[in-house]
Amino acid sequence: MAIPHVPFFLLKLIAAIGCGLVAGVFFAFSTFVMPALARLQPKDGMTAMQSINITAINPLFMLALFGTAAICLFLAIISLLKWDQPGSIYLILGSVLYLGGTIGVTIAGNVPLNDALAVVKPGSPEGADLWMKYLTDWTFWNHIRTLAALVAAGLFTVAVTLPAKS
Repeated sequence: MAIPHVPFFLLKLIAAIGCGLVAGVFFAFSTFVMPALARLQPKDGMTAMQSINITAINPLFMLALFGTAAICLFLAIISLLKWDQPGSIYLILGSVLYLGGTIGVTIAGNVPLNDALAVVKPGSPEGADLWMKYLTDWTFWNHIRTLAALVAAGLFTVAVTLPAKS
């Protein structure tokens, strides 16, 4: 690998790792966190999820989620400008999947559900009704963003394995 290609290689590698890390966090929610919360009484499940939604907004998770998005955006732009580079299509597809399927779904799907949950009193009848719908809807959107981040990680991994054009 030539020295001028090292920064680009590192960005592809960081994108692959970032997408994989985010996919893992979301996978955990889909496979055991949300099912565990669903087993609790609605009031307790809601209270726990409200707390999770507050603590999830922290510098490390935001860096993983949105730092990866920034790298994806950069890689997509560079790949469009340098279309002749090996792996450009993988970088563009991975970026589009992560930005649309992970970030877009988070912003348009999961965050509005979190916002609605945040303003409901856990012990109220409205809270119990919202909680049942929340569990289904939030988990559905989470499955989509998990899959998008996982496939994006795979596409970035393929791109990392391809040699840069001299």
